[in-house]
Amino acid sequence: MNIAVVMIGSSLLLILGYTVYSRYIARQLGVDEDRPTPAFTVNDGVDYIPTKPIVLFGHHFAAIAAAGPIVGPTLALLFGFVPAWLWIMVGVITIGAVHDFTALFVAVREGGKSIAEVARRTLGKTGFVFYVLFAILLCLLVCAAFLQLTAIALTSTLPPDDVNITASTGGGLHMIDQGGEMRVQIGGVASMSVIVMTLLAPFIGYLIYKRKINVWAVTFIAFVVSMGSIVFGYYFPITLDPTVWIVIITCYVFFAAWIPVWIILQPRDFVNAQILFLGLASMVVGVIGAGIGGVSIGIPSFNLEGAMSAPNLGVLWPFLFITIACGAASGAHGLVCGGTTCKQLHNEKHARIIGYGGMLLEGLLALCVILLISGGMDFEKYKSIVYPTTGGSNAPLAFALGLGSILNMSLGLPKVLGTIWGILLLEGFLVTTIDALVRLSRYLFEELWLTVMDNPPAILRNRIFNSLLVVAGFLSLTFTNAYLRIWPIFGAANQLLAALTLIAVTAWLAQKARKYWFTAIPAGFMIVTTLTSLVILLRRHLTAANYTLALTDIVLMILGVGVVVLTFRYFYNLRARF
Repeated sequence: MNIAVVMIGSSLLLILGYTVYSRYIARQLGVDEDRPTPAFTVNDGVDYIPTKPIVLFGHHFAAIAAAGPIVGPTLALLFGFVPAWLWIMVGVITIGAVHDFTALFVAVREGGKSIAEVARRTLGKTGFVFYVLFAILLCLLVCAAFLQLTAIALTSTLPPDDVNITASTGGGLHMIDQGGEMRVQIGGVASMSVIVMTLLAPFIGYLIYKRKINVWAVTFIAFVVSMGSIVFGYYFPITLDPTVWIVIITCYVFFAAWIPVWIILQPRDFVNAQILFLGLASMVVGVIGAGIGGVSIGIPSFNLEGAMSAPNLGVLWPFLFITIACGAASGAHGLVCGGTTCKQLHNEKHARIIGYGGMLLEGLLALCVILLISGGMDFEKYKSIVYPTTGGSNAPLAFALGLGSILNMSLGLPKVLGTIWGILLLEGFLVTTIDALVRLSRYLFEELWLTVMDNPPAILRNRIFNSLLVVAGFLSLTFTNAYLRIWPIFGAANQLLAALTLIAVTAWLAQKARKYWFTAIPAGFMIVTTLTSLVILLRRHLTAANYTLALTDIVLMILGVGVVVLTFRYFYNLRARF
């Protein structure tokens, strides 16, 4: 089938979901556009600030759009195009977008409090602790997987023939000898670009927060910096060992977790956002343009037996669902909704476009990914990169090569430049997610100590110590497991956190005597799916003597089951009360 037809048809389904289903949910929630939001009732000028919906949408989407909807669908294509497409579409409309919309709305109604605080009010202190512990574990798993993926992306190489250049010229790019074979240094360009953007980030922060430069002027400067870093990286690429990159990025996120956000975290993300949104536009234009040119899906419709035999996949249910992960539903989004977005919402009616609409846009990103790869390479090439018989998996390279091929077929852009653009785009998603989650995990640890102890010792209130705890946690996973081993348990944890958030929302709706089937049914499905996957993964990890991941499996199951038990007890008491 033509990839443009699939893109347009799928987009229409997403629009239908927004115009019909999200409107129904808004009525059940009782959205009231005349009710003042916490952005107005608190309005402290720091965290609680009324924000224009278009500005808040951009901030919210930049926060939730990580590498998950790129890497997950890339890995899941081994099941075949149809299963991956179907779960992205059904999952994002009925579960993922519902999760984000309701989590944001409830957080707003609760005065801008996090979903963990909502869990405290409905499920008690124990429910709050379970939720926070689960969120910390998820953040550590994400950081471990994404850190490895970043190192892989930044050290990626390709045979010259794959990007339509000759080994003798290298297309103007640096070539390196790997095992007697000359390969194009694709990742080296992105590596230098990362260094340049990071070094110039404090300058951007200084202009924004100290010199108070006009926002459009700073945006232009950030755009010049982002594009200039790419040009600089093209002519001066850098090659480092993956382990060295892991150490460098770990040091960066450690310092970014506790120094003032304006110095490096916010300005670097601001610069990188220029690449992010331009990259999204290039993906959509590329797919539609290539489809108009006659490009069709080159991945088999179904490949269930092949996926079952893959070492880190398995049967369609539950492994397809936890592999696609953020492309259909993401528990991490609830942390964003209850962390920053709810404090800046100008009007309750905007929760629908920002919460539900933002997740639909992420679903569109996941859809673009499977279409880029399906139209940009054949199945054998895909398997040789993502599931090679020898060597390590490189999902970032499969995405980048697919994007390079599609941009070449649609816009005539040299394939090598499109592939480099793909690596840069994914790297931006990866690093901005890691630095944000390390800082968030530090907050969660501080909140945890204040909850379980009446007066925590000074060291447990120290931001540097808590940042070190986070770094130690994800490094213990990074250096003991390949990302393909971490991905299934990360996916299960992410989906289970989404289920726990939906459970908290369901309890809140029940307390308000409102309909809750649209959150309860997705929560039940996700609970059964994720706990089943964790049981299978536990057996797999014990058999392989991978006790680090086995222990993680057990802790996740205990926390998940604990929240379910607390919820049943809550509903029993609620019924007895009435």
